[in-house]
Amino acid sequence: MTARLRIALGQLNLLVGDIGGNAAKMIAAAQRARDELKADLVLFPELALTGYPPEDLLLRPDLSVRVELALGEMLKNISGIDVIVGYPKRQYGKLFNAASLLRGGKVASTYFKHILPNYGVFDEKRYFADGTDPCVLDIKGTPVGITICEDIWERGPVEQTVNAGARLVMNINASPFHGRKGRERLDIVARRARANGVPIVYLNLVGGQDELVFDGDSFVVNGRGEMTQRAPAFVEGLYLVEIDTGDHVEPVKSQIMPDLSDEESVYSALVLGIRDYIAKNKFSGAVIGLSGGVDSALTLCLAADAIGASRVEAVMMASPFTSSMSLEDARMQALSLGVKYSFISIENLFESFRAALKDEFKGMAPDTTEENIQARIRGTLLMAISNKTGKMVLTTGNKSEMSVGYATLYGDMAGGFAAIKDVPKTLVYRLAEYRNKIKPVIPRRVFERPPSAELAPDQKDTDSLPPYSVLDPILERYVELDQSAEDIIAAGFDEATVRKVLRMVDRNEYKRRQAAPGVRITPRAFGRDRRYPLTSGYGSHGPDKPGGNGPASGI
Repeated sequence: MTARLRIALGQLNLLVGDIGGNAAKMIAAAQRARDELKADLVLFPELALTGYPPEDLLLRPDLSVRVELALGEMLKNISGIDVIVGYPKRQYGKLFNAASLLRGGKVASTYFKHILPNYGVFDEKRYFADGTDPCVLDIKGTPVGITICEDIWERGPVEQTVNAGARLVMNINASPFHGRKGRERLDIVARRARANGVPIVYLNLVGGQDELVFDGDSFVVNGRGEMTQRAPAFVEGLYLVEIDTGDHVEPVKSQIMPDLSDEESVYSALVLGIRDYIAKNKFSGAVIGLSGGVDSALTLCLAADAIGASRVEAVMMASPFTSSMSLEDARMQALSLGVKYSFISIENLFESFRAALKDEFKGMAPDTTEENIQARIRGTLLMAISNKTGKMVLTTGNKSEMSVGYATLYGDMAGGFAAIKDVPKTLVYRLAEYRNKIKPVIPRRVFERPPSAELAPDQKDTDSLPPYSVLDPILERYVELDQSAEDIIAAGFDEATVRKVLRMVDRNEYKRRQAAPGVRITPRAFGRDRRYPLTSGYGSHGPDKPGGNGPASGI
């Protein structure tokens, strides 16, 4: 009879900095894996003890002490099952991104991550030294190798591990989500498995942490690179993997969760990111300025799906330029979702501001100043509600608007979390349509009417911007792919439009730097991904500027 190795994948949602709480969660998971799943081994994610990414917490002198105490608690309270756990380990006067085998109350072996990512949202070289040696463990008579996250993206670490005798490789991860990331991961891991003729167990973290969302989506491939099992994406849990050992090491085929559509995966990531940001920061709920447009409509759906309608409040703040259609559609959506709905007219407040500024503005024609005053009144009201109720303000600006600065500082940008900050306007419509297929809660007119900020008579977004069907592809090429104006024009876009858009992007960095954090769903989001100087003489829209470096990629 073929021997069988039983491995529990601890696809957990952990909290950065809650070292004791994370240890307690893993102790409970290990006990359940032993008692309920009858597992021989349980895997936990990269840097599971601290949560990922711990950032400059790693520079605090007392962090290592807390980690060692929590590791001691795990050693004391886990027995009868092997555990592999990720954590930062200080040794040789250096700090390493480590994974250790805990067995019988002792640290039996430790691996140090070899490949430290230092691009995009990752800056591990700021904190860690790189490891050099493989780590092969004997698990029930089977030689099993450990690697950590980025190690799988380059050939060396897996090859080194197999050359050291591993017949099965386990890769623990904290790999954040962006659109179609799951397919990219599977392709890389399958390639490593085929190249080395070895099965690979890929475990990923799940949950939201500031801008990042970790999607789980853990899986197993055999030595031919074929997927044999996949856990659900965006769902915390313990998932049993069985491996036939002996003369030939082969994963036992099990449930393979189906691929999510692009819209479903992005929507799920946004919901998880919102839910965890609110929960982990202990807000009582969310409050949203509901305008009658598609951005606030989508944000309201996301909030209700994330934390429940009973904890969400929608506030319609009508100005003199708010249409009856907006009033009707906002109220209808709030009723459909079952959220609390409030109506506040800002007309008198707006008039009071204008009266107070009458002498200052004497002889000057109305312009965007008056539009921004309305947005700032609304921001003040929403923040007052937040202060009084403990609900967090979710801002409703999308990536297209954030890119070109079509937003008001201390107005519609005021809030605690920018739910759709990384979602282009054209994708906003697709996600809203996706949500309406689940249950039609967004009125049809919201999709059909021309987008408008409704801060001036008969205002439309196209008064200031190209149509979003033109704008979004230009922004993708410039913001996410780092293409130059010449590259974009050569691809068939109108030169005047391209140069106008790039000029708007370049000059609005100061707004983006002051924006609330928001869920990252693309490979190049504003914030940790894209760090440009506020004060700069570099004009990317000019005719004499070279191209960029190509798309972001990696873990």
